[in-house]
Amino acid sequence: MQIHVSQQNVRLTSALHAYIAKKLQKLERHMPEVIGAHVAIIHDPLQTNKRAYAVKVHLAVPGRDLHAEEHGHDLYETIDLLMETLEKQALKRKTELTKRNRRVARQAKDTLKTGTTSQ
Repeated sequence: MQIHVSQQNVRLTSALHAYIAKKLQKLERHMPEVIGAHVAIIHDPLQTNKRAYAVKVHLAVPGRDLHAEEHGHDLYETIDLLMETLEKQALKRKTELTKRNRRVARQAKDTLKTGTTSQ
């Protein structure tokens, strides 16, 4: 997975990049088909302390892409909240795909069953 991190008013350290990469790698167990990720980190020093950081993620996957955004006062805590949101979205997507696949398989089985008995 390719990870691109952009920042505004934040110094991107290797530790921060490694932390983001580690968190995104955990998503691959739910969604191994992730192509790439774009992470935007924005710090607004004029905001109140509760919303000083904004972190946005765009995950490129086959089909609809996943997007998430979180705001917070601590950068690492905001990243953790964002990853929880993305994990929920990934699990929901996986469940939807599984249900769809089971429904299609059930319909194909019923079609074969009715098709062989009607001949």
